[in-house]
Amino acid sequence: MGKPTPQQMTPYFIMALLFAGLAALTALDAALTGFGLLPWFNGLRWLRVHFITLGLVTEFAFGLLPVLAAVYARQPMPKTRLDIWLALNSGLIILIVGVPLMNSVLMITGGTLVFIAALLLFKQLSAFGLVRSVADKPAGAGRKFYLSGLSFLLLGIFIGAGLWVGWPQLLGMRVPIEVHIHANIWGFMALVFVGLLVDLYPGFAGRQPAWSRSITPIFWMMTTGALFLVLGPWLSNQILTVVGIVLHLGATGWLLLGVYIPLRGDELTKTPGLWHLFLAYLWIIAPVLVAPLIILQVPGFPGVGVEQSAPQALIYGWVLQFSFAVIPYLFSRVFLPNQPAKLGGSWLTLSLVNLGAVLLWASILITNYQPWLFGTAYALWALSMLPVIAQIYRSVRAGVAFVESAPAFLDDAPAASPNAS
Repeated sequence: MGKPTPQQMTPYFIMALLFAGLAALTALDAALTGFGLLPWFNGLRWLRVHFITLGLVTEFAFGLLPVLAAVYARQPMPKTRLDIWLALNSGLIILIVGVPLMNSVLMITGGTLVFIAALLLFKQLSAFGLVRSVADKPAGAGRKFYLSGLSFLLLGIFIGAGLWVGWPQLLGMRVPIEVHIHANIWGFMALVFVGLLVDLYPGFAGRQPAWSRSITPIFWMMTTGALFLVLGPWLSNQILTVVGIVLHLGATGWLLLGVYIPLRGDELTKTPGLWHLFLAYLWIIAPVLVAPLIILQVPGFPGVGVEQSAPQALIYGWVLQFSFAVIPYLFSRVFLPNQPAKLGGSWLTLSLVNLGAVLLWASILITNYQPWLFGTAYALWALSMLPVIAQIYRSVRAGVAFVESAPAFLDDAPAASPNAS
């Protein structure tokens, strides 16, 4: 069986690096807009988010997940599927043009191509078999999270593209925008992130998480929670939404506790990379804490402002910060196989990204200083991305000489079958 090589993931990784740069530029644009130095352009608000979600995270997931699935299934490494890569990136480029222009033809075309790419990836992952656990170590436990996450991504794309042709109305969706957001955030990204954390933890922590048998109930809690969070705005049923939040956050807390307990007293707990992982999940809790105030329509509370800006804070505080830790780590594992890899980020990036999230929430609540708080938040986020992008670039540049080598992608992965071709 072949080992994972940079060539199999490089096309996606390079595109992920490109989208990271675009995300930094659009965050800078938001900062300059907040300071009144540039005019506001309505379509860029959602484009900023999509550079991180459909750009950075999706590119990285599409390149990495088949490799992880193959490693744990003890099967030959998959070659780069050009049909998937072309469908994904053609769709993303079309969406980049269509989102700021709010052009329905471009949005539907781009969404359809990304949907096809996600469907092909789902089929590819489904084809990998599972092996039994060895010595009480879960084998490929992340795979079920990836498949479930991709299912929600397919739903999110379907709804997002369908907004332009009336599909949500035909399906009886009461708040289709929220259904779309919840499917992508609580479904796709949350589940894929947990799958990555489960699969990669032994590599960066040097041990197994506590309560390995809890992974399956955590999976079902998160998947059911994500489903309820989708059905809540679909049916305009707050009870379903609340139940979904409780299940999702309960599973997340259970997982993070299992991640932290084996590391108590370890030097890893003193590194910015691990703090990036833990503090990222702090920003999932923030919207939950203010949700009752919105539901109860408390006088004077800016519920509309929260609904408009909370997704931005969630993406930059949680999704981007999680990526700061994991993506540089994996770039290093792939491109610098002969050097020890560490979780990405620094104390500077940790301070900047979290302070940015604090200031964005402050801009929602303190309306008198909103433009300056808003602008400063995005300026800090733009600055926080630069060291991480530089870190990734150094790994790629230094690893060019090792392109033909076979990195030890996962030290804890099962050994290859001697009969594998």
